[in-house]
Amino acid sequence: MQEFLKILFASGQKGFELAFFILMPIMVFMMAIMRVLDQIGVLRRVAIVAAPILLLFGIPGLGVFAIVQILFVSFAAPASTFRIMDQDGGISDRKIAASFAAILCMSQANATLPLSAFGLNLPVTMGTSLLGGLVAAFLTYRVFARHLPDSLEKTNANEIKKIEKKQSLVQMILTGGEDGFQLVLKALPLLVLAVLLVNVLKAIGAIRFMEGLFGPVLLLVGISASAVLSIITKYIAGGTAMMGATIPMLQDHTMSAGDLNKIAGFMINTLDPVGMAVLVSAGKRFAAFAVPALKGALVGILVRGILHLCIF
Repeated sequence: MQEFLKILFASGQKGFELAFFILMPIMVFMMAIMRVLDQIGVLRRVAIVAAPILLLFGIPGLGVFAIVQILFVSFAAPASTFRIMDQDGGISDRKIAASFAAILCMSQANATLPLSAFGLNLPVTMGTSLLGGLVAAFLTYRVFARHLPDSLEKTNANEIKKIEKKQSLVQMILTGGEDGFQLVLKALPLLVLAVLLVNVLKAIGAIRFMEGLFGPVLLLVGISASAVLSIITKYIAGGTAMMGATIPMLQDHTMSAGDLNKIAGFMINTLDPVGMAVLVSAGKRFAAFAVPALKGALVGILVRGILHLCIF
């Protein structure tokens, strides 16, 4: 019992350090910047320009905001845009499924931004994320969800303006910073539990067992056996927990930055129990069309994973 308490206290301290000395500065800064860009209309103008192109992949204009939110804010941020899309009768069921597939495939900022401080190649990760998301959306729209009703609506500026709220510059910065701080507070328990899981698995020898079991398969593609823990944590407890498990290994050099970049295409996305639970809760239509979106996202993640293995 005494040994477990030592592990528990050490895990709490490490989780607190991760949350408040690494994650919080990044998230507060990014949320403040994104809030300002949103309110002064930069994101809306980008959405208007990108909408006709994304529409070819089955992603409506509002989907541009969801893409920006997942890449620069957090895995939960697109839920607000999804809620608007779900209630908009002008956006077809088929486009809902395509947008959902794209977001499930893409990397979430709450994992990529902190990990970039430890060697993750951020431009490549975001580039493959966008490419994989477009592949996922296109296949969902054209293949996996082709049985769903569609419409020929065209996205316009009025549609994209729906989520704007005017604030002063100081209010924008304070609101964005507060949102980032709240995200960190919500992530703190999961970070502590993730670090605790890692330390407990180390103490009982489970990590050695898993590395021996799955390590040879990873070595075939040039990935260290130490990456096993990050991958398992990701698909059991989600991206935030994965980050919490991975950063300590990067700090003590159990895992290298090269290994992180190799597995990033498969590992950094929102397709996990936590991400699915948050995004499905955005609306009934997103819950109803999760299966075709899931199929498209799996193909997109496969594309991303292969690209990272080839690049790194």
